[in-house]
Amino acid sequence: MKPAHARILTINGGSSSLRFALYEAVKPLQRGLYGIVDRIGLSGTNLVFHEANGNPQARRELIAADHKSAANSLLDWLETQHDFTSVKTVGHRVVHGMKHTEPEIVTPELLAELHRISPYDPDHLPREIELIEAFRQRHPQLPQLACFDTAFHQSMPRVAKLLPIPRRFDAKGIQRYGFHGLSYAFLLEELDRLGDPAAKTGRVILAHLGNGVSLAAVRHGKSIDTSMGFTPTAGLVMSTRSGDLDPGLAPYLARTEKMTTQQFYKMVNHESGLLGVSETSSDMRDLCAIEATDVRAAEAVALFCYQAKKWIGAYAAALGGLDTLVFAGGIGENAPLVRARICEGLGILGIELDAPRNAKNSVKISTDASRVTVRVIRTDEELMIARSVLRSCTETTAQ
Repeated sequence: MKPAHARILTINGGSSSLRFALYEAVKPLQRGLYGIVDRIGLSGTNLVFHEANGNPQARRELIAADHKSAANSLLDWLETQHDFTSVKTVGHRVVHGMKHTEPEIVTPELLAELHRISPYDPDHLPREIELIEAFRQRHPQLPQLACFDTAFHQSMPRVAKLLPIPRRFDAKGIQRYGFHGLSYAFLLEELDRLGDPAAKTGRVILAHLGNGVSLAAVRHGKSIDTSMGFTPTAGLVMSTRSGDLDPGLAPYLARTEKMTTQQFYKMVNHESGLLGVSETSSDMRDLCAIEATDVRAAEAVALFCYQAKKWIGAYAAALGGLDTLVFAGGIGENAPLVRARICEGLGILGIELDAPRNAKNSVKISTDASRVTVRVIRTDEELMIARSVLRSCTETTAQ
């Protein structure tokens, strides 16, 4: 019997979901079993998984009140799968990594640091810590690697990181960090694989448009600016997050609505964005379907596209021009209408879309005459985590 390759397990925890995938630790990486645990903390929690050979997906009901119990339920199931016995490393997406610039092996010291900085991102970090600790309790000898979403943006110049508040806060780590770094790192690697020279030597804008939304300006393969800031709430309007707001709004609502800090946090993270403006849905597909008959939905879609257009213009200015624009994320990859509206009027930057290509979600959606190449690339954070683990293991072996 042919011996099984060592495998890498990737864990990508969201606010109410947990994506996982098993990869054979060979080059190129080969994905095996993969899936998602969704609706964590809600009724109807499900484990949905796929086999590598393309077999139809299967579904299992789980009881998961939080991410720790979801991880334990997932482990109960994974341990019954023959692939799990060959797992040698677990890679985790960790949203906030402060000033860490590379993936790191999880140690007690790193865990203590993550606990300390968890107030920086209370919607993600505590859940990600739960996932790491669940694996440590069940498999204490299994190495775990933390892959930080913020690491990609550590190359930003000082001026892009500074917040215009009293300097003493900067010494405490209060600055612009940026997020979606694993997605951006993957997109750059794919751009290079496609043979686009801008990936290494040009000016690129990466637009990750999903439930969370951000843009990144990249010059010569390095992030020079990004729309999210100290937290993932900043920047563009998102599914339920507000994006940038006038800071004076918080004290105004405290005075007039008696709104507490917790209530304000809940509003700007879970009740705003597309959902808040439309009063209908946080899902762009729903809003596009009803915008012709619902002015609130139409305004939500228009606001989303308008803000994305503005940020593209701003980043073209920061980059001193633009060579390539990349759309990714659930909206960026699957919504031709939204991409078209965002790019409408950007001929001044050299952007010209090819309507048939755009309608098909083609890899290249700009015309051949367009000065700026516009692409649609399907992002894959799990694969980027697996690549990070494989590289780390290779470097460790070489040392």
